[in-house]
Amino acid sequence: MAFRTLMIATLVAFTLVAPPALAAPNDTLSIAKARTQPLGSVVTVSGTVTTPSGAFESSFFDKGFGLQDATAGIYISTADNLNANPGRKATVTGTLKDSFGFLILVPTDVDLGRTGPQVQPRWSSTKAVGEQSEGRLVRVVGKITKGPLNDLPYGYKFWIDDGSGEKQIFVNTQTGIDVSALKLGQVVVAAGLSGQFEAEYEVLPRSPKDLLVFG
Repeated sequence: MAFRTLMIATLVAFTLVAPPALAAPNDTLSIAKARTQPLGSVVTVSGTVTTPSGAFESSFFDKGFGLQDATAGIYISTADNLNANPGRKATVTGTLKDSFGFLILVPTDVDLGRTGPQVQPRWSSTKAVGEQSEGRLVRVVGKITKGPLNDLPYGYKFWIDDGSGEKQIFVNTQTGIDVSALKLGQVVVAAGLSGQFEAEYEVLPRSPKDLLVFG
């Protein structure tokens, strides 16, 4: 009896201190759930492509694309151009990694499906673009407070503010966006991927259609 009691007590103690089970690599997770897994975890996610393959190559050094489901978004970092265009469905298995503060998924398998409706950017205040929006498509509006600054060969950057706080807009060279006419005080509506480089959160437009300028 004493041995049995000891065994039960040991099992209870192990249950209390054992870490939570991680998802099996073959389980398809919501992107929000996948983003909570430790770096180095192998996860499978499904969603809709939000950014064209290679749109951010000049600063990301890859030919990847954004992926988003109903819960969150994440950047899929690929060495090859898979011609993943916005609206395309995709299921991706890969390893979670950190890229200068930005969470990415480096795939071992990408299954591209049919093309459907495109994901629409979600309106956000400039201040709210941060960790909670990272990987999603967002849309912000504000006055240019700084820039544009030449950051070649990576691209150009400028900052806008809607009154809630400045946010960096980073324009990669592959997007074909002309920033030469931008000036302080102009009102800009910018859509794109909510990203991060080190301590700076930013919006990365995908093409000239993602920038509207007034004034």
